[in-house]
Amino acid sequence: MAGAAAHGSPPVPLDAAGPAPGVAARGGDSERDLRLEALHRDQYVALVRLATLVVGDVGLAEQVTQDAFVRLHLRWRRVRDLDRAPAYLRSAVLNGARSQLRRRSVRDRLDARRTVAPAPESPEAATLGRAEHERVVAALRALSPRQREAVALRFYLDLSEDEMAAAMGVSNGSVKTHLHRGLAALADSLREEPS
Repeated sequence: MAGAAAHGSPPVPLDAAGPAPGVAARGGDSERDLRLEALHRDQYVALVRLATLVVGDVGLAEQVTQDAFVRLHLRWRRVRDLDRAPAYLRSAVLNGARSQLRRRSVRDRLDARRTVAPAPESPEAATLGRAEHERVVAALRALSPRQREAVALRFYLDLSEDEMAAAMGVSNGSVKTHLHRGLAALADSLREEPS
């Protein structure tokens, strides 16, 4: 059962001879459908609470829980041991919640590394922000090419000193020199009153 393994959920024992998902219900399948409905009715709220404790967001917890039920529903007609379905759902919800936390962690790290300020709220602020941005860009353009590279690699790409040296094809000492001189020149240029 590759699908469950891909989601990190424990496999629910499947009946290899059972019909594939999407096959119309026949006779005994209506009892299985009723059991799935009862499972949803009995477990949904508790699973949402579980996911909420992990992710701290009710809406996201509902989404994670619903995704677990959808995955189970897709293979429901082939499940051999219906009594293991609640354990499968708990595990699927926890794995889904962990995945959401990992995504949030990555998103938060990327947001923290952003160097672009949020958009100004008023037209006046937008004009002032644009003017300040143009001053910074003009000051960057006035730097020597190596200083400009060092500043861009450090503050726009957030590279380490070793990564900067490799990208620029120079020693770590040269990186420090170019960065130090570039930042000093930027500070001097931006300290001057705009004309």
